[in-house]
Amino acid sequence: MQITTVGLDLAKNVFQVHGIDAKGKVVVRRRLRRARVREFFAGLKPCLIGLEACGTAHFWARELRALGHDVRIMPPSYVKAYVRRGKNDAVDAEAICEAVTRPSMRFVPVKSEDQQSALMLHKARELLIRQQTMLVNALRAHMAELGMIVPQGRDNIEDLIAVIEDGEDESVPALAKAALTPLVAQLRATEEAIAAADAEIMAWHKGNEASRRLETIPGVGFRAASAIAASVPDPSFFRSGREFAAWLGLVPRQNSSGGPVAPGSGSVAYRSRETATSGDFWCSAPPACCAPPAPTGRRGRTGSTVCSNAGRRGWLPSPWPTRRRGLPGPCWPRAKPTVLRARRADERRMTD
Repeated sequence: MQITTVGLDLAKNVFQVHGIDAKGKVVVRRRLRRARVREFFAGLKPCLIGLEACGTAHFWARELRALGHDVRIMPPSYVKAYVRRGKNDAVDAEAICEAVTRPSMRFVPVKSEDQQSALMLHKARELLIRQQTMLVNALRAHMAELGMIVPQGRDNIEDLIAVIEDGEDESVPALAKAALTPLVAQLRATEEAIAAADAEIMAWHKGNEASRRLETIPGVGFRAASAIAASVPDPSFFRSGREFAAWLGLVPRQNSSGGPVAPGSGSVAYRSRETATSGDFWCSAPPACCAPPAPTGRRGRTGSTVCSNAGRRGWLPSPWPTRRRGLPGPCWPRAKPTVLRARRADERRMTD
């Protein structure tokens, strides 16, 4: 019997395969060592293969596609609903095989090696930024124990570093200088590595057409543009811009309590991908493109019209024009007033 659909549970060394035929009958259920995976799938006729999104999913998707198979990656949270009992590799592979055939299933686009390499640059830079913050905080804390305080800001740390590196300054004990000098050297090396990562990101950005087009959006820099271009191989997977915003983690702020859903008026809450999204966007903080550009008059920096409400105090940006604060500007359609708002307007006119 010919195998038409395969659920492959990925692992480091031992993989689990669950294959069915066109009628849904189980044809194969077995384990595979890592060295035998290519050999096994090379002997199969082209079929549909389902994978769970994980660290090695894109690599194996490219490898299996090269053998002529139709490979689709799914978020693990969507596959979990098809797990019937327990938790083991065989049950997971069976659930993957079932989920990949569902017509309503959403799939993750397969990334190329170039896109994964660009994301590695961003992730490595994010790690270096965290290390830089840790080193700066450590220097501040240790010098504060000796009574030396500087204002906030990375540039002000140079005053503390100058004291540490000054061999003739006796305000800091020699033993403390010996302890803090390696931290200063590590901070210098970390900042050089961050600058090198920025240069590599800029070089990749200049060579990618999609990233250059994204940079033309007001408020989007080369880092945010390159991150989005590398994270989203095919934007057509999103049905609308609102769905893409939800994937990023930009969702309406909820003011609901057990009854009907009541989104906040004109407010947007950022929620990390662990709590709000099911995609694989690596950024855990609000991207820079989520904030609108600073108003520079009637026209923006790139010639786009800026809403007149952007400069008003208390105005919050919102991609949902019917839920906002302030009066509608030239770039927002006027929302139809509800019965309650019309009643309140009549009451104000009567009191006036």
